[in-house]
Amino acid sequence: MRRVPVPAALALGVLLLVPSCGWGGTADGDEGRLPAAPTGVTAAAGSATSVHVMWNAVASGDISGYEVYRDATKVEEVHGSEHMVDVTRLRPSTTYVFTVRARDTEGRLGPRSRAVRARTPAAVAADTSAPSRPGGTRGRAAGSRAVQLSWAASTDDRGVASYEVYQGSTKIHSVGGEQTATVVTGLRPGTSYTFTVRARDAADNVSAAGAAVRLTTAPGTDDGRDTAPTDFRATTRRADGAYHLDLSWVPPEADGVITEYQVHLDGRPATSLVWGGTAPRGRATYSFYVGREAGVSHRVRLRARLPDGTWGGFSAERTVTTGGGR
Repeated sequence: MRRVPVPAALALGVLLLVPSCGWGGTADGDEGRLPAAPTGVTAAAGSATSVHVMWNAVASGDISGYEVYRDATKVEEVHGSEHMVDVTRLRPSTTYVFTVRARDTEGRLGPRSRAVRARTPAAVAADTSAPSRPGGTRGRAAGSRAVQLSWAASTDDRGVASYEVYQGSTKIHSVGGEQTATVVTGLRPGTSYTFTVRARDAADNVSAAGAAVRLTTAPGTDDGRDTAPTDFRATTRRADGAYHLDLSWVPPEADGVITEYQVHLDGRPATSLVWGGTAPRGRATYSFYVGREAGVSHRVRLRARLPDGTWGGFSAERTVTTGGGR
């Protein structure tokens, strides 16, 4: 565990804490500032010869594209509006290391993301049988910018390596063969979408599409509760002559990894939490310094930056009083 102290805040966990006044930079603004390193990078084998790489959109600066590297070699490049790609023509039974870099509209490349590893499964000789089509596909709108999808597992004589999610005729996502649900973010408010799911095996045989699911996202005026952290709790404690707020919550479901949160104290942004290592997928915790005076009440809530680079909805707001426990 590494603690990074900043004025008026203490982190529990591996965090980088960003003051609420902004993201830093030079006195001249963002001129000369490189794009940030993408966060939330994951890699999962899609077949014996492909790996699906995902990352969170870089929210700061004008991003024109992303470059994906296999070891030191650039293997893919996508538009700045995308944050996932399939790396193909790989070798079976091989471990690969991937990193991602963001490029801004002036052509400047930011630093590499943290490295992630994925191992392709073994090739299956003379396998020409595709998996069965996924059954029981269902879904629901999760606010104005996301939907939740689920399906029944496909069967295959050698095993399902991955499931591919399509929006219309375009493949937009891939998950591991053991997963039968996902959340798709980055959608437009008040818009109808059609989704289907296909199964792929290690030999790159692809099933027929499951039944189409038609969903309409909520209008843009919704409160974002479907993308908010849940089971948010706040208590106070006294340590070393000062009072702290101990916060805990469950991250929202998202099509990717949540690495950043913004804490609001008494109605105003107080600080941002950015996980520099592995972000928690279960309950997350954070300890927040609030001063030395007893009997002071505070209102606190937080929200997550979603993998598509937008802010999700706020958690429930809690009111706590220093020296008074919960």
